[in-house]
Amino acid sequence: MATAKATTQTNSLPLVLAGPILRAVTPDSITLWLATSEPVQLQLTLMPEGKAQRDYDSGQMRQHCRSVRCAGKLFLQLIHIPVTDPLPLGCRIDYDLKLAAADAKNNWQDWQHWAPDLVYPGHRYPCFILLPKLQRLLHGSCRKPHYPSDDGLLAADLYLQQHKIEQWPALLMLTGDQIYADDVAAPMLRAIHRLVERLDFNDESLPCSAVSKASELHSSKPYYYRRDTLLPKTEGSQAVITQIFKGAKKPVFTSDNARNHLMSLAEMLGMYLLVWSPAGWLDDATQLEAEIANELTDEQSQTYDEHQQIIRQFASGLGKVRRVLAHLPSAMIFDDHDVTDDWNLTAEWEQTAYSHDFSRRIIGNALISYLLCQAWGNTPATFDNAMLDNAEQALQQSGSDLHQQFITRLLKFEQWHYQWPTEPPLLVLDTRTRRWRSEVSISKPSGLLDWEAITELQQDLIGHDAVVLIAPAPVFGVKLIEGIQKVFTFFGKPLLVDAENWMAHRGTAYALINIFRHPKTPKNFVILSGDVHYSFVYEVNLRAKQQGPDIWQITSSGLKNQFPPRLLDVLDRLNRWLYSPRSPLNWFTKRRRMKIVPHKPDNAKAGERLLNRSGVGLVELNADGSPKKVMQLTASGEAIEFNISEGEARWE
Repeated sequence: MATAKATTQTNSLPLVLAGPILRAVTPDSITLWLATSEPVQLQLTLMPEGKAQRDYDSGQMRQHCRSVRCAGKLFLQLIHIPVTDPLPLGCRIDYDLKLAAADAKNNWQDWQHWAPDLVYPGHRYPCFILLPKLQRLLHGSCRKPHYPSDDGLLAADLYLQQHKIEQWPALLMLTGDQIYADDVAAPMLRAIHRLVERLDFNDESLPCSAVSKASELHSSKPYYYRRDTLLPKTEGSQAVITQIFKGAKKPVFTSDNARNHLMSLAEMLGMYLLVWSPAGWLDDATQLEAEIANELTDEQSQTYDEHQQIIRQFASGLGKVRRVLAHLPSAMIFDDHDVTDDWNLTAEWEQTAYSHDFSRRIIGNALISYLLCQAWGNTPATFDNAMLDNAEQALQQSGSDLHQQFITRLLKFEQWHYQWPTEPPLLVLDTRTRRWRSEVSISKPSGLLDWEAITELQQDLIGHDAVVLIAPAPVFGVKLIEGIQKVFTFFGKPLLVDAENWMAHRGTAYALINIFRHPKTPKNFVILSGDVHYSFVYEVNLRAKQQGPDIWQITSSGLKNQFPPRLLDVLDRLNRWLYSPRSPLNWFTKRRRMKIVPHKPDNAKAGERLLNRSGVGLVELNADGSPKKVMQLTASGEAIEFNISEGEARWE
């Protein structure tokens, strides 16, 4: 294994550590997110093609930019500019964002200084387009840096390179697991620690942990491949497969890959910077000091070397990732791995995780990071100055009572879901924090939305002819896999198989189906999902209901992850045989009054309905909001289309 002495902290930090990331954009406003290494002053020029440019000087930008100091050398900036004269539709809008250190005079830097590969060939500036209708969009989830496949966001970048801006998607929807806080390769964790050392975070005290200070966890006691030993233990948790039937205490967190679980707030923020931008990476970021490398077993050393090559390849593509995020408006929502595996899956899990100070802190740190790096840009108006002040105070006094109090506030927060005013509208569901706990047993799976959230959803749907609904986990999943989850749930082991499908909780299942049967429900539903690490397209119709809605379940997962191939092949074929149109098993499901039409991907093998390829999903919509084309784009340039004009119907 390659080792190196720790590089001294004389490594200069670039002014821009990540971004700009284009977030919510409408004719009436533009939102940009970026991370800088020091306080900055900003200038912005918007240049619509063929129209007068709009200039915002540093004084105006101060009114429209909120900065949060996260560390001595990390400042997160959100620029949200309300536009009095609406931005034009259907034309390219170039933007020129310039930065200067807050104490600098006339030393302005544009994209050529801090991201020389930010624009596409033939363009002078980064740009975007506002389209009158949501004709096409990209979507994906589950981007695990150390998975041995190409990055799906590189496929998005390739698509933008190959198409005129008028043909670009209206937005990029990231449907969950933008980071894997609970499953980190040791070389990635090492790179995070190298960056954290340079950013000058306040030291965070860690409650009820064998490592009392985050600074130790970042350097002298990093616990590579041993972090699961730091996690709280409890008799009630049901964690690792090898321990399921033993009486020993088990970790609260249920991931089998938690040996490098992120813990400190600094680690969480550091990972976001390193998965979205090349700016924070050192050439030797993944190399270990000799004294730490010597502590690894031979097996761990081999794993480290394998993952190191994958992480280096991942980092080499981050310039293109930064480029696509600067050009496409990006909407985001969390799923479990953004925080931890099986997050809020059962009421018992919640009781166990939130009753221990250390596990509660880890979850809270992930939520603070999600707020600042993802949620803030979705709907800036939702997060007022008081909440952002609280976040900044928590970071400045890491581990203090203020930190704990802010975590308590976020655990009670119920406004993570949101809606974008596209046509058709984009409705994004929070299926993680507003759960319908089981009335039968606290160990049984919770519903993905509680009654109040489902009622709010129904109200949001009224009055629309079509809607694009974002549900991180598929509403209509693979029936056989849901059946297997039901069996494990019956035997009291729902965490073992991630039994978190929409049909796992009777109340949620029937309430959701009633929404689809409501007379005022939209005519066309397109449901976009991720989570499962494979991709598929189902067409769903209500049985014995005239003029019912047309429902399409379109799943693209993952951006950089896949299901075990042989196992998925077996499950795919068994699902087709066991739940064929004439199978009596269909009458034992909660979806028995629906017709499910699976659609095959191009060049599918006999019986194949599930696509197991890392990439990003592309959906094109007709004028009425129904899908016109569904594809999975891979980083190698393949465009695998699902044949949505043909399918084999079955009643479920």
